Order: sequence, then C-alpha cells, then structure tokens
Amino acid sequence: MATTLLLQMSPIGMVVALILAFRRPPVQAALIGVALVLLLWGLGVAAPLSRAVALAIATDTGVLFLSTAGVIVPGLAFVILVEKQGAPQAIGAWVKELGWPPAAQVIFIVLGLAPLLEAMTGFGVSLIATVPLLMGLFSRQLGLRIALSGMVIMPWGTLGLATLIGALLAAQPSEVLASHSALISAPVFLVLAAIALWLAGIRTLGPWLALFVVTALFVAVLYMTSRWTGPEIAGVMAGLAVSCVGLVFSFLNTRRLVAWPGAAWPYLALLAIIVALRGLFLATGWDGYWEINGDSVAWKPLASPGVALALVALMMSIRQREQAELHVKFPWSQLFARAKRPVATILFFLLMSQIMVKAGFLLQAQQGLQSLTGIALGPMVAAIAGIAGYVTGSNVGGNTLIMPSIAGLETTQGPWLAAMVNSAAGHGALGSLSILSLITGLAAASREEEHSLIRFAFGLVVLSIVIVAAAGSILLYMS
Repeated sequence: MATTLLLQMSPIGMVVALILAFRRPPVQAALIGVALVLLLWGLGVAAPLSRAVALAIATDTGVLFLSTAGVIVPGLAFVILVEKQGAPQAIGAWVKELGWPPAAQVIFIVLGLAPLLEAMTGFGVSLIATVPLLMGLFSRQLGLRIALSGMVIMPWGTLGLATLIGALLAAQPSEVLASHSALISAPVFLVLAAIALWLAGIRTLGPWLALFVVTALFVAVLYMTSRWTGPEIAGVMAGLAVSCVGLVFSFLNTRRLVAWPGAAWPYLALLAIIVALRGLFLATGWDGYWEINGDSVAWKPLASPGVALALVALMMSIRQREQAELHVKFPWSQLFARAKRPVATILFFLLMSQIMVKAGFLLQAQQGLQSLTGIALGPMVAAIAGIAGYVTGSNVGGNTLIMPSIAGLETTQGPWLAAMVNSAAGHGALGSLSILSLITGLAAASREEEHSLIRFAFGLVVLSIVIVAAAGSILLYMS
C-alpha cells in the first residue's frame, strides 16, 4: 500500500524535485509530470484506463483552462499596454508628491497601492510601480524587501483568478472560499505589513497603532466584499479603501489635492468597468446566460474578470493608435511571447491534476489525510499548499496541485481546509522565483543582492505558511 501511494504521488514529487533541485522551468516540470502520470495510469498504478474517464479529463481540463487563459491573456495585454504608456512609473511619481512621512508611505504602499494594482492586474505589475518608488525612498536593500512584503494580496490577484479556479476545483462557492481565505490570511497581512514598517526603521507608537487600524480596515473590506460579491473585486476594494483613507490623510496634512496622473487612466477605467459589470450582473443575472459545462465544472465567460481587462485593453489600444497618428498595430508578438509560458504551464498543471483526480491517483492520499486528527490536518494542508505555491510560482498552480485532494475529503470542514490551501498557496507564491526574478530585473540587482533577497523571500514564505497553519487550525477548531 505504501509503495502504491508513493507511485501515485510521484508525479507531484517529480515536479517539486525538477523545479527545486534541478532548477528546471515550471513549464518543463509540468510537462514531465503529465508524461509521468500518463505512464503510471497506463501501467495500472491507479484506476483502469477508461474512455469515459479520459473524456471527463479532457472536458474539465478544457473548461478550467479556458477560464484561466480567459483572464491571463487579456490581463497580460493590459499589462503590456500600461507599461508602454508608463502608467506604473507615473503612479510612483504621484505617490512621492503626496507629501507623506515615511511611515505613512510604507503603510499606504503595502496595504493600499500594491494590493490595489496587484488585485487589478496581477503578474507582479504592482512591483513596476513600487520597486523604483521604494528604492528612491529607502536604501536599495530595504526598498526591495519592503516591495516584496507588499505582495500580500496574492489569493485575490488578477481579479481573484486563483480563488475562482480554487473554488471550481474544491466544489465550493467562490464567495465562501474567498471570505474564509480573508479570515485565514488576516494575520499574514498584519505581520507582513509590520515587517515592512520595521524595515523602514519606524519605532514610534503612533504609526504602529495606525498600522493596526489600517490592517483592520483592509481585512474588513476584503472579507465583506468577498462574502457579498465574490473574489473578483474584493482585493481591489480593500486596496482602494486603504488608498482613499490615505488620500484623505494627505489632504488633511497638506491642504492640497494631488491629481491622479493622466497616464494612469487605464487603472481608473478598469476599476469603473469592473464595478459596473459586477453591479449589472448582480442586478440582472445576465452573467449566467452563457455557460460552458464540463463533466464536473462549469464556467460563465461573461462573469470572467477577463471581460473587463479585455475592454480596457481595447480602449488603450485604440487611444494609443490615435495619439500616434500612425497605423500602430497591437503588439501581438509581444503578447504571445509573454503569455505562452504561463498559459502552457497552467494547461499542463491542470491536465496533470485532472488525470490524478479522475483516474484515482489521490484516493489513498485522501484517505491518509482523512485519518489525521484535527490538530495535525490543518498544518499539513498549509505546509503542502504553501510549498506547491512556492514551487509553481503561482497561486493558481498551487491550488491546481493540492485543491483536488481537499475536495475529496469527507468532512464538514471542507470550506476551511480549502481556504487554507488557497491562502497558503498564495502566500507561498509571493516569494517564488518568478516574483523574485521580476524584482531583481526591475532593480538590476547584483548576484549578492539576489541571493540575499531569495533568503529573505523564503523566510517570508515559511513565516506566512506557519501563520496560515496556526490561524486555519484555530478556525477549524472553532467551526
């Protein structure tokens, strides 16, 4: 039995080893994982080969892939166009004009600006604005570390994409998964923001009291929006709430308003369209008129966050073409170059997970989890999911690998366990090598700086997983 379990779980172990030990790109590791799980299935390690099971795997993988790629591709198109017109840099310059003391700047960036930008676009876009800004406010090393500490909103990044996919895989309503995750992640938000404030050299009492108040506001808005409307706009509204409080504070101190930079209008347009579409769908239910069904999952394309991203990307493309007064084509080649790797990686991870679920690879692992006591189950789930998020470099990837195992457990605590996976995978991904490569690239970091940042990021990941395990276990016990 132990040998069978090891063979059945070996594809996940192979993926982890290839990425961590052999330093292979996640897309290669995922492809090898698919090949291994197909080989094992053919050799009879799991359930017998079946045409019906193969069809169910293909249809559910296709639906999940469409729901993911339908956000990633327009999201990257939006990113390319805002980078082209210098919107993130304009936002960084705008923050400098607000005239805040260092403590207020750190709190505003870590719990306001960075979560707002990351929730709207994902892909580490917030770093494009925050890394140069923080390096100008503090030393290089401190600026890089504070910027990394600001990557707290991961489970709600890219308009809640990871949480939406996690909800499909866990067979949970997205509102339930998002609101439960908000409670589990709340201590992580506070601790990471506190680390950023400490790194900035803030030791006086007033800013620390302000940090507690702002964190409470952030968590309250995130939880309530997640519960009422789902994860799509929850991260946006939480970051926006903190940002608005910060702007009021700035006005009271300086008695002047600093206008939002014109180059950053796409962010305002995206926010307006997200809120308008969400309100329209809640009022009319039109988002349910078109539904693509798989074997056990379904996707509503009209409700996808990719719709808002695509509309704003189209608006930007038209405006940039008009301003250039030339026939400027959309950079399709650049979009393809940036999208092919993450899209292919997610496709292979989804395919691997669906084969493992539907071909019975996870049954013994689920039985093993089922046998754990409540005290041991929560930390085990958090540790595995956090490692999966760190290894894959993606909250979606972490959820894809681990969430199906949780979905099959016979327990009334399923929503809390699924939320632990979602939170741990997200906070594990914040310190992943893909995020670090973006930070070091933006800062043109030296090899020594890169190694130092890798160690710091891994420490944040471990700390976040421990906090998720503790918070989730307490909530499991109380439920």
